[in-house]
Amino acid sequence: MLETLDAAAVRRWCASGLAALRRHQGEIDELNVYPVPDGDTGTNLVLTLTSAQQALAMDLNTLPDGGSTAHGHALRLMAQGALLGARGNSGVILSQILRGFADALAAAPAVRGRQLAAALRDGTAAAYAAVASPVEGTLLSVVAAAAEAAERSDSDDLRAVAREAAAAAARALARTPEQLPVLARAGVVDAGGQGLCLLLDALVEVITGESPARPAPAARAVRPPVATARETGSDGYAYEVQFLLDADATAVDRLRAELAALGDSLVVVGDGRAGTGTWNVHVHVNDVGAAIEAGVVAGRPHQISVTRFADQASAPAGAAGAPDGRAAVVVAPGAGIAELFAAEGATVVPANPSIGELLDAVRATRAARVVVLPNDPNTQAVANAVAREAHALGVKVSVVPTRSPVQALAALAVRDPQRRFEDDVIAMAEAAGACRYAEVCHAGREALTVAGPCRPGDVLALVEGEVHLIGADLVDTCTAVVDRMLGGGGELVTLLCGADAPAGLADRLREHVERSWPFVEVQAYEGGQPHYPLLLGVE
Repeated sequence: MLETLDAAAVRRWCASGLAALRRHQGEIDELNVYPVPDGDTGTNLVLTLTSAQQALAMDLNTLPDGGSTAHGHALRLMAQGALLGARGNSGVILSQILRGFADALAAAPAVRGRQLAAALRDGTAAAYAAVASPVEGTLLSVVAAAAEAAERSDSDDLRAVAREAAAAAARALARTPEQLPVLARAGVVDAGGQGLCLLLDALVEVITGESPARPAPAARAVRPPVATARETGSDGYAYEVQFLLDADATAVDRLRAELAALGDSLVVVGDGRAGTGTWNVHVHVNDVGAAIEAGVVAGRPHQISVTRFADQASAPAGAAGAPDGRAAVVVAPGAGIAELFAAEGATVVPANPSIGELLDAVRATRAARVVVLPNDPNTQAVANAVAREAHALGVKVSVVPTRSPVQALAALAVRDPQRRFEDDVIAMAEAAGACRYAEVCHAGREALTVAGPCRPGDVLALVEGEVHLIGADLVDTCTAVVDRMLGGGGELVTLLCGADAPAGLADRLREHVERSWPFVEVQAYEGGQPHYPLLLGVE
């Protein structure tokens, strides 16, 4: 049992909470009172917390900033990841609860009972502030009850306060049908509140080693979708629009006012940085173009998603996507690469996934046809196993055998939903195959390669998996492998700079290509991948 909440416990809480949400994902989705994508709360919470766990995993060895404790740093990573990956109302609100935790606990020398109570209070305040029109009987009521109970405990005993908060949240969840008539008519409790209860129970388990016994939520009565009401907002709006936005607070204030005039279910939340920060924007509208245009005026929108509610209104909650629905799941070894894939509309999984993790990602797309891009020969076997498992679930999965993220970018660029799925997979495979790839890294040990012997620390340039060049200087070796690749022809060079890439590497390579290969286009991105300062693709 823990007396204080440390960084390791934060990581265990995130992992345990995600596991609990995955176990109950289907039943939480079934609690929704309107069968549309915005109402798939279990799926949305899983996707949100998956992003939080990815942020923690990608930053495992990073030391906290000077003004932050180790546990505060872990909480900030968790909150930032949740913000960037948040889906739907409940996911966005959860990201703000986690941000409140991080803000309250970042500088606290130790996290005991009173500190946990303060974190729940800050998380509640951030959640309410995020919603344009707060509604009781939702996740907001549940987190508020947890915070009030924790404060009433007035104790430094972390275990006692965590138990009180979780128990109060469960009682508040049971009261949600009394607060929100639509829940009473459907015979269910609030789906977002149920998800929060699972997370608080996971926190209790991490702190005490005990798993709280909670009754399962009541199954809702089966009724036609047209007889139910939407979980949030008016059914007078036909589209859900969501995007990330890089902008300053003043521009976002104007954006809030513009979006409030266009629709409802408006949630705009930021990462708390001064100056230009990242914001998650969610709204229901009829004029999609006006909503996106408002984002363009405010700053730089990215990862834009638009969902038409009518496309899912006839499907039962918890069912897979429409028969013709399709999606892409891509394995990404770095944060920057993950952003590139997400901007292409793909579901992203961190490097080296298990069969279960990759299968969860396939199921989370809720599509009937899914293409998987493994981006690594070792992951291809996992992807093939997932395709077999998914078939038993009624989902058709096709694996495009990409061996590098640059090949996946080429494949995603030619996706066309107007083609037959099978033809689209063939086109993606052809585009990936037409993209030659290379990698640059440092040798970890002495070895004999096809390019000669190498020693630890030597710079290795691998083309299509084979060592072609051995050098002493990273930039020189990168330049040499670019020349070698372009010597075989090519019109487009894609550069993905890794986490350990020296500053200015992309600029120097771009300048070299402009001088030596003037008719070749260069696209350069911060990939953030470990171990490989440069990933290179030539098409």
